[in-house]
Amino acid sequence: MVIVLDTNVLVSGLLNPFGAPGRVLDQVLSNTVRIAFDDRVLDEYSSVLARPKFGFSPADIKALIDQLRLNGQQVVAAPLSALNLPDAGDIPFAEVAISAPADALVTGNRGHFDPLEDQGVPVLSPSEFLESLGRMLRKD
Repeated sequence: MVIVLDTNVLVSGLLNPFGAPGRVLDQVLSNTVRIAFDDRVLDEYSSVLARPKFGFSPADIKALIDQLRLNGQQVVAAPLSALNLPDAGDIPFAEVAISAPADALVTGNRGHFDPLEDQGVPVLSPSEFLESLGRMLRKD
């Protein structure tokens, strides 16, 4: 399964490893789930994680990004001018999700990505994604 992981889920997962975002991140880091990304997505992860308020060390940030790059799926995302997202900063995530194609985009801001549903990419909260993953794994 391939997902696009919104930055808010990544940060929440690191800050609270026992909540739903943390469990989603566990699935990514254990390679049960692969993330799709491009350089813009990884750059956003790096810059947000480097904010002093989070207190993550540069070495830890680099190690995480290296892990995501190594085990994820790098995508050359096609530009999508037809998407009308409320936050222009979300466009790279939407473009990667459609270009991958991703099985889901996991975010804490579902409303920001409503147009993706029309493109065939489910937009799920971390809890919804974990429920979906659990159903899929039980079928195997």
